[in-house]
Amino acid sequence: MTKRHRPRRGSLAYSPRKRAKSEIPRIRSWPQQDEPQVQGFAGYKAGMTHVIIVDETPTSPTAGLEISVPVTVVETPPMKIAALRAYQKTSYGKRVVLETWASNISENLAKLRPLPKKGALDAGSIDGADEIRVLVHTSPAAVSGIPKKKPELMEMPVGGDDVNAAYSFAQGTLGKEIEAANVFKEGVLIDVTAVTKGKGVQGPVKRWGVTIQDRKAFRGGKGRHIGNLGPWNPARVRWTVPQLGQMGYQQRTEYNKRILQIGSDGSTVTPAGGFIGYGAVKGAYVLIHGSIPGPSKRLVRMRNASRPKKNVQATPELSYISLQSKQGVR
Repeated sequence: MTKRHRPRRGSLAYSPRKRAKSEIPRIRSWPQQDEPQVQGFAGYKAGMTHVIIVDETPTSPTAGLEISVPVTVVETPPMKIAALRAYQKTSYGKRVVLETWASNISENLAKLRPLPKKGALDAGSIDGADEIRVLVHTSPAAVSGIPKKKPELMEMPVGGDDVNAAYSFAQGTLGKEIEAANVFKEGVLIDVTAVTKGKGVQGPVKRWGVTIQDRKAFRGGKGRHIGNLGPWNPARVRWTVPQLGQMGYQQRTEYNKRILQIGSDGSTVTPAGGFIGYGAVKGAYVLIHGSIPGPSKRLVRMRNASRPKKNVQATPELSYISLQSKQGVR
């Protein structure tokens, strides 16, 4: 008789698995860019569909043939640059040496935080500054699928090796709107960061994939727990023991996701009846190859690929986008 053995599933690299502090993902590293440009963008996940493309991978068995691939639609309304900051690197971390806010600040942004008075933080210069960043906020009021007006405020760096050029670019865009087409191009690889779907407190079977015990291995209950908490020595429960706890609602990053299409008319990708739990995409959108973290309506942050693949294929041409209804599909 074969020995039944099923080790715990799930990586311990994410432990402790706690709820995310904020639905706005935090990006700690940004790839270097040569030209001064905002290095990221944010949108709202609408849903998934599929498209027909020609497989451009030379080593694939279906090379040169039409294949069906899943895609995710992210609605990307314009983002507005509200302020700029100049940072100086010190032995105690980065220090703000200049902060300037736009004069035409959105009224919805005032619902999020108290805004500084005009000209209150303009004093200073970029002498000795090492990095220029901008404060940008989303426009959920322009999206019919997002039931709120309060925007999300986040900080993004401005690329480029020359600080003066980055500062001139940030000054020129202060108070203006930027679109996803100004940051990304079709066919490039990006990293997608979002907070996953929350599943609440779950037991070790669903959370870690441990085996349900045999009928004779327990008295009462359903056997949906581990056999023991560990050895006698050391006389403590180690953190590696699979136990119940929070599952989901944690920040995750998907690397090297290709942008298949950037469009301005969402009706070209909205299926009949709209996306489940979201509705119709009416404005600008980004079509991403594959799946991304989070449920529908979740805020999604995108940046240029930090660890791109060496052999990047050409941008595939979309011959068909499925607009069939997703109602009842599971």
